Amino acid sequence: MARFQTKAPVLIVLHQEHSTPGRVGRLLAERGHRLDIRRPRFGDPLPETLADHAGAVIFGGPMSANDPDDFIKTETDWIGVPLKENKPFLGLCLGAQMLARHMGASVWQHPEGRAEIGYYPLVPTQAGERLSEAWGVPWPSHVYHWHREGFDCPLGAETLATGDDFPTQAIQVGQKAFGLQFHPEVTHAMLCRWTVVAEERLAAPGAQDRVRQLEGRFQYDPHVSRWIDRFLDHWLDEQPGTGPEP
Repeated sequence: MARFQTKAPVLIVLHQEHSTPGRVGRLLAERGHRLDIRRPRFGDPLPETLADHAGAVIFGGPMSANDPDDFIKTETDWIGVPLKENKPFLGLCLGAQMLARHMGASVWQHPEGRAEIGYYPLVPTQAGERLSEAWGVPWPSHVYHWHREGFDCPLGAETLATGDDFPTQAIQVGQKAFGLQFHPEVTHAMLCRWTVVAEERLAAPGAQDRVRQLEGRFQYDPHVSRWIDRFLDHWLDEQPGTGPEP
């Protein structure tokens, strides 16, 4: 099938030594894309152009988009490459916050110190509803989060979905760049590992305990799985005309 033919690689930016691209990486590989995995935090360079790549994904991490580390600034500045070249770009959690920062928006902690860790409601905007109709799959009602910072929708972007404690949950820039505050890439194994290795985060106000997160996964993840599969089809589509209305 054409879906499994070798295609241009997708740049994958990770932030920890043992991080993986999870379900998103698997779905991209199933579509025939090699994963060009880079970790700028550990010295890997980023390409000067995406001419030889099908797109780029910047994943999450425990650091902040506001941190002064060189690799944070390097990645944030580099987002200008896919934006300028109109190549598919996807920012997940930290990657979405970097996209917002690149475009001049603020990344901030909740004023009451609240975190979103677990499954929380997702509400599409009118722009988001238009996209879901074009894609043929509705937005998930609940999605998985692991963050204590949120971001404002920058000037020049469109909000596609909103939430409660952190209102900006999904944005689109132009036709091909997206930022998602949530984690559609998370597998069952990743959820289990995160809730054990970083168990202390579950004590934050608003965070869900491990049992509730596991229950949420069984309840909501089948829809998230269908949604991200369809999302990636359209994200990688080279046909124009799928961007938000002006």
